[in-house]
Amino acid sequence: MILTIFVVTWGTRFDWPDNVHVDYGFPFVWSTNTLSVITGAVNLWTVDITALIMNLGLWLGIMLIIESVLIYLFNKK
Repeated sequence: MILTIFVVTWGTRFDWPDNVHVDYGFPFVWSTNTLSVITGAVNLWTVDITALIMNLGLWLGIMLIIESVLIYLFNKK
């Protein structure tokens, strides 16, 4: 569960000359915070709910599969 929270809130900052922004989410970027553009400073958030749902589905699905395998392996008699 901690890994899921970590990868969903993972932020990567990009310092380009005309666009400084932070992308959140791994492997799907679900949110972008634009900090600066060529015309000056801004604070613009862009959120993609579909990418957030795909991120959560991927990581929670992986967590469920790993948990099922561990339960199967440790409950063998």
